[in-house]
Amino acid sequence: MARINLLPWREQLREERKKRFLLALAGVVVGGIGIILLADQYYSHAIDQQNARNAYIQKEIAVLDERIKQISELKARRKQLVERMKIIQDLQANRPIIGHLFDQLARTLPDGVYFTDVKMIDKTIAVTGTAENNNRVSDLMRNMEASPWLAAPSLTEVKARQAADPQQTQQSNNFQLSVRQTLPNEENAK
Repeated sequence: MARINLLPWREQLREERKKRFLLALAGVVVGGIGIILLADQYYSHAIDQQNARNAYIQKEIAVLDERIKQISELKARRKQLVERMKIIQDLQANRPIIGHLFDQLARTLPDGVYFTDVKMIDKTIAVTGTAENNNRVSDLMRNMEASPWLAAPSLTEVKARQAADPQQTQQSNNFQLSVRQTLPNEENAK
């Protein structure tokens, strides 16, 4: 039998398989790198889109924050206007009361008593004046107590004062009192 040497053929087959393996390996590596690049591009594009959406949302949030600030300012201005309107309405409602109050102060003033200063803080009226004697101050306080527009007169101070002219022997008393303003009910007002 003839002897055929098959070694070079096997070696050649081995070399060919090795080349195909290396070629397949290179193809897989190139394909893997290609897939990785495509995936990177896809995710980069997705991230860019999300960043664009986030930027749009941030811009819209800034616009809404500005509108909220304007609404807050408008609410504050509205509140101030409502408070001013309330003050004006209170002043309008109390306008006739002041006239009645001054009328009552004049009506309760007995002869020989003079007011030098009248101040009103809230519902309390502070009166400073001069009277010929203490009885006149007592009459003033009784008249104020009887008035439907005034209540609870309280004498703070009475000081005796000599006349500035030595030829006059007349003595006067300076006084300070406070009285509370009240509103008369319907039957007392008529």
